[in-house]
Amino acid sequence: MNKGNKLYEGKAKIIYETNDKYLVIQHFKDDATAFNNLKKAKVEGKGVLNNRISEYILTNLGQCGIKNHLIKRLNMREQLIKKAEIFPIEFIVRNIATGSLTKRLNIPEGTVLDKPLLEYCYKKDELQDPLVSKEHIYSFGWATEDEIKLIDSMTLRINDLLSGIFRGIGIKLIDFKIEYGKVWNESLKKKEIVLADEISPDTCRLWDIKTERKLDKDRFRKDLGNVIQAYQEVARRLGIMPEETNISEVNFGKTVPIKLKKK
Repeated sequence: MNKGNKLYEGKAKIIYETNDKYLVIQHFKDDATAFNNLKKAKVEGKGVLNNRISEYILTNLGQCGIKNHLIKRLNMREQLIKKAEIFPIEFIVRNIATGSLTKRLNIPEGTVLDKPLLEYCYKKDELQDPLVSKEHIYSFGWATEDEIKLIDSMTLRINDLLSGIFRGIGIKLIDFKIEYGKVWNESLKKKEIVLADEISPDTCRLWDIKTERKLDKDRFRKDLGNVIQAYQEVARRLGIMPEETNISEVNFGKTVPIKLKKK
């Protein structure tokens, strides 16, 4: 698969064209951003870890019937994915209150919600990704009622599966955000909706079950330090680590050489 021109560069990824009009290459950067790109930094190795973690999770979701854009991982930083027309909406699932929810509604951090809370944000950095209702989505033609009904169902199913994956390795899934897009299905001869986003510590809030230590991008947002170590810890618990890298397992201060797994 030939890598062509850059099509798009976002905060954490770059998309390149290929010689197949239905496929693109997704490159994971080391850039870390927060507060709608107001806070920026480089975190060496983050892209490598997110590539592997997201590949692992999307593969597992696919095996459970969740259609997504992943074709395969190409190397340490890149994936071959289906080219998607992205809905201009971020779909957010909250299981435990934290972040903007606690600020908006004065809900105590750590409050366990009775059931998963679905929220929708309009994808516009310059507007700070405002919270919107379904009525906004329908009124402005960002998605149809049938599309949102399908996406809501997929999102709640993803939440169930992710919660189980992370619970099995001693991690609580606090919340996460995902995006969807339409891709061409050659066998059906039509476009279909798929999950078209990474799932990683960049996009999920993950807390250790016993200590509630944060293992996600909040370590960068809140200047907690040990950002890459937290991502490594998630990868270690999932049983994956990047091959042929100089990344070591660092248990929050103590550096321990590891035997890297190849896939």
